[in-house]
Amino acid sequence: MHIPDNFLSTPVWAALDVVAVSAVGLMVKRARRELDDSRIPLLGVMGAFVFAAQMINFPVGVGTSGHLVGGALLACTLGLAPAALIMTVIIAIQAFVFQDGGVLALGANVFNMAIAGVLAGYWPYRIWGAGRRRPAIFAGAVLSVMVSASLALGELLISGIKMPRPLILVSLALFAISALIEGAITVSVIQAIDKLNPSFVRRPDRANAPVLVTLGAVALILGMVGFLLASTTPDGIERLGLKLGLHSTVSFHAPLADYTVPLLDSAWLRRATGGLAGLVLIYAICAAAGRLIGRQRSA
Repeated sequence: MHIPDNFLSTPVWAALDVVAVSAVGLMVKRARRELDDSRIPLLGVMGAFVFAAQMINFPVGVGTSGHLVGGALLACTLGLAPAALIMTVIIAIQAFVFQDGGVLALGANVFNMAIAGVLAGYWPYRIWGAGRRRPAIFAGAVLSVMVSASLALGELLISGIKMPRPLILVSLALFAISALIEGAITVSVIQAIDKLNPSFVRRPDRANAPVLVTLGAVALILGMVGFLLASTTPDGIERLGLKLGLHSTVSFHAPLADYTVPLLDSAWLRRATGGLAGLVLIYAICAAAGRLIGRQRSA
């Protein structure tokens, strides 16, 4: 789902950088007003969980894979503005630290997944959640992926990339499969949280420490060994780039490119340590952001 550098034209990625900065600024202001103190402990844990889950690609078609995006999951557990901010942190760390997604295209990826995708994932839950919670969560997760994917395709078209109609239709079909899997995973995760504590998503507090520990432990496992089960085929955007003959450029050499620590001898250890480093970094930044927002609101 991440757009690499050199896929978008300069006017497109530059305009989206400006839009993304403005949108994230609005989300910061909204989070200061809306973030409940009881949800602050969730920010770091959910950020780490979604980051770890995004590292695991699953097959969605011949030669194509997908992965959990997590916009709806974050929106349903944190609320709209905090979810958008946490997703922004994840996407930025992936670009600058792990070379996953372009640095110049960062604005496009943030707008597609952290702003539009999270908003699309939150809307059904906000409108229908009280009476039809599970269908609303599922619909939000599906919609979030389809909105993000459609925006990415549209941005490629606006950039002057010529895509045959059959290729567009196939790409949308593969994204739809990924979206359905996203919906199923999102509902399953929230159901699992509900079984541990039925009030956790609606009103988390310090009494829910076992749930936080469980989510953190799962994130740790996914981040350190989940890649062993992950599909090695390219995701939808990468596959599309290969079909169109697009080649990404490296505008910034990330220290842990491909989620690996280069100084270690063991291939498994390089990847596991890279995943662990990402988890710690995401957790620390998201938790610190939550505490900062909480202090600013109190002041």
